[in-house]
Amino acid sequence: MFVRHRERHRTARLGWLRAAVLGANDGVVSTASLILGVAAAHAARGYVLIAGVSGLAAGAMSMAAGEYVSVHSQADTEQADIERERKELKSDDAGERKELTAIYVGRGLEPALAAEVANQLMAHDALGAHVRDELGISQMNRARPLQAAFASAASFAIGAAFPLAITVWAPQQELIVWVAGVSLVFLAFLGALSARAGGANAPVGALRVTFWGAFAMAVTTGVGALANAL
Repeated sequence: MFVRHRERHRTARLGWLRAAVLGANDGVVSTASLILGVAAAHAARGYVLIAGVSGLAAGAMSMAAGEYVSVHSQADTEQADIERERKELKSDDAGERKELTAIYVGRGLEPALAAEVANQLMAHDALGAHVRDELGISQMNRARPLQAAFASAASFAIGAAFPLAITVWAPQQELIVWVAGVSLVFLAFLGALSARAGGANAPVGALRVTFWGAFAMAVTTGVGALANAL
C-alpha cells in the first residue's frame, strides 16, 4: 500500500506571508511616522489621533487596492499563458510532447525515459503537465488577488493599531518617545517573526526592519518639528 509522505514547506505560505508582513510593517511605519510628524508640530492629542485614524483607513484601503491590482495582473498573465498552452495542445500535440520531453531531458532524464514520462503525464493531464513543468505555475504559487488584498489590508490595520493605541494613553509630553519606542519594538518583533517564518536569520530580519522604520520616523518627526518652527 502506498502511503503518501506529507511535508510542510515554507514556500506554501509565501504568497499570503509576503502580503501580511508588508502590510503590518507599512501599517506600523506609516502610521507611527504620521503620528510623530503631527505630534512634533505640537498639535493637540485629538488632532494627532484624527491624523492617525485617517492614516490607518487610507493606508489599509491603499494597500488592499494596490495588492489586488498587482496580484490580479499576475493572475491575468498566468491565465493568458494557460489559455495559450491549451490552444497549442489542440493544434500541435506532437510538438508539445517533444517540448515536454526536452524539458525532462534537460532535468537529467534519459531521452527514452523522458519521452515515456511525458507521454504518461499528458495522457493523465496534458494541460496540467505543461502548466506545471513548462510554465512553472502550480497550485502552491498561483496568484490569489483577493487573498493578497485582504491580508494586506488586515495586517496594515493591525500594525497601525499599535501606535494609535499608544497615542491614546501615553502622556502628552512623552507621546513622541512612547510612540517611537513601542513602534520600533514591534517592528523588531515583526521582522524577527517574518524572518523566522520564512526560514531566514531572525536577528538580521529584525535589524533590517527596525533600521528603516527608525529612519522613516526620524524624517517625519523632523518635518513636523520644522513645520512648527516656521
